[in-house]
Amino acid sequence: MTRSPQTALVLGGTGRTGAPLAKQLAERGLGARTAARHGADVLFDWDDPTTHPGALSGVDRLYLVTPVLRVSFADQVAAFLDLAEAAGVRHVTYLSTYRADQTPPEVDIRAVEADLASRHTIAHSILRPAWLMQNFSDAHLPIIDGVITVPTGDGAEAFVDAADIAAVAAETLLAPDAHAGARYAPTGPQALTVGEIAATIAAVTGRPVTHQDIDPDVWIGGAVAAGVVPAGYAAMLHWLTSSISSGNGSTPNDDIEKVTGRPPTTFHEFARRSVHAWTSPTAG
Repeated sequence: MTRSPQTALVLGGTGRTGAPLAKQLAERGLGARTAARHGADVLFDWDDPTTHPGALSGVDRLYLVTPVLRVSFADQVAAFLDLAEAAGVRHVTYLSTYRADQTPPEVDIRAVEADLASRHTIAHSILRPAWLMQNFSDAHLPIIDGVITVPTGDGAEAFVDAADIAAVAAETLLAPDAHAGARYAPTGPQALTVGEIAATIAAVTGRPVTHQDIDPDVWIGGAVAAGVVPAGYAAMLHWLTSSISSGNGSTPNDDIEKVTGRPPTTFHEFARRSVHAWTSPTAG
């Protein structure tokens, strides 16, 4: 790619993968423009198309994060990609999900992958990461009274550090020609049960932490009733949790090391780095 200047638009630029990605790109000399509804370089709102042209101005590559907590977004994304194509974007790195080909049919993740594959003037790379380690250090899977409650049973997942996903994304955006058409599935180096995750957090914090399994309908119904997720997102939560509980969770691979040249972060390393999330006065 020889266009000048070279600038990447990072959607979700204040988020868990977008923020470290923008930092890594800037450190390695590529212009990185963060885009989000709040706190980013430029305002970007999926539901306000007037924010889209300005975000794309002068951009030749894109980190695509689709609308969150929704299952129906293919038309919105297609319209944005049309605009990106017209604006001169020639590479897209899409943050998809692990085993995207198995997502429920009402979830538009596969549709976006297919849309990218159908475009002939835009190359693309697809990232299909495992569950993020950060789910345990933020509000996604909080520790309440020493308990992580999530319906994953004894199933295991190769939880991955968001910074490692960002590192893979950075390589695809820094050298898009070398990664055109690639599909990477970033994972951590170990498949762990949530019980094992809880034990690791307990070890680094010195506080008791356990996993409580729960009926998935009760758990999802409670999240919807509390306004944590919209009702339409229930199908995605069912699929995500049942993949782990049924033994179909992600398994470790070497994609992170293959792309970045370094091994993925272990959960113990992440837990030591993130210990303040569980020990600060405001932590649950």
